[in-house]
Amino acid sequence: METNQNTCQNCEQSYDKGFRFCPHCGQKTNDELTLGVLFYNTISNYFSFDARFFKSFIPLMIRPGYLAKEFVKGKRLLYLHPAQMYLFVAVIFFFIFNFYTREGREELDKNMQKVLESRSEKLMQKDSLTPRDSIKVKELIKPIQKNEAELGLSKEETKVLDSIANVKVPKEDVEMNFSFNERQIDSLIAEGATDEELYKAMGMSEDAGYIQRKLYAQGLKFYKTMGFGQIYQTFIDSIPLAMFFLLPIFALLLKVFFYKKGRYAHHLVFSFYYFSFLFVVFSIIFGINRFIDIPDAIDWLIVLSTFIYLLLAIIKFYGQNWFLSILKSGIVSFLFLLFVLPLSFTILGFIAFFFY
Repeated sequence: METNQNTCQNCEQSYDKGFRFCPHCGQKTNDELTLGVLFYNTISNYFSFDARFFKSFIPLMIRPGYLAKEFVKGKRLLYLHPAQMYLFVAVIFFFIFNFYTREGREELDKNMQKVLESRSEKLMQKDSLTPRDSIKVKELIKPIQKNEAELGLSKEETKVLDSIANVKVPKEDVEMNFSFNERQIDSLIAEGATDEELYKAMGMSEDAGYIQRKLYAQGLKFYKTMGFGQIYQTFIDSIPLAMFFLLPIFALLLKVFFYKKGRYAHHLVFSFYYFSFLFVVFSIIFGINRFIDIPDAIDWLIVLSTFIYLLLAIIKFYGQNWFLSILKSGIVSFLFLLFVLPLSFTILGFIAFFFY
């Protein structure tokens, strides 16, 4: 007797022939593994790259606040989840942004290499007198100067000794942008001084704690390698992680100024969609400028449009009048851009220097 049943390769349950999808687990009944299927499944599983993305993308770009309002109202399967949307466009943005950061690091590394080579050439000059050499010369000459009468030195010979003892290294060669004497540190490094000796010469106190010792250790490491490129790369690599903290802070600011307009989760949904819009806009700017140099004025107009988008989105999502929306969105933007972002990037810079 011929059967009209097939067995699902995924859940091993039976289903009627002719079904395109298994009624038990939802897998396609004829799901041959091709390169296209593999790529689609990967994108779909990690980023929900399906019809919901296309249904969500156009409203995200042209209808400020619409997606967030619909999601809060309960339409959570029709459109892409706000966190998934944010993750997807953030990955694209940082992929494009990586091309600029890589070039920036290469340029920094080249410039710092020139600084190291220049410093090495100065140290290798035979007629160059280091601060340590000058101190040694003075110590050697002192006994001779004290006993010049007994030694029968003439006035001319005494003047020569005085001129030798008072030799000074030009100030511009000693101090640049560091708080310590660079020529002295270079001399100690050339003589194979220990790190402890170098820390002391740099000004570290003897009872220094962990943080102070770590700062001096990183400072010495930076001085030896001129590691601007490494610090820069560590800073850039920290930005994606920092965004996961900055976005909730932005939502918290919205909660403070719109505290009667829903739970914190509602403001977080709004923030996810707004930051997704920002990442799309900046991805387009960086992507186009990669091939076509757009005038700066146009770039700034596009950036300015993101504030207008925020205002329109707030009016749509929170349902307040124009005056209050302009006032509150302006304050939120001001606090976020002039306090939260600078403080965050300062902390990131410190972390990048501390752990590069």
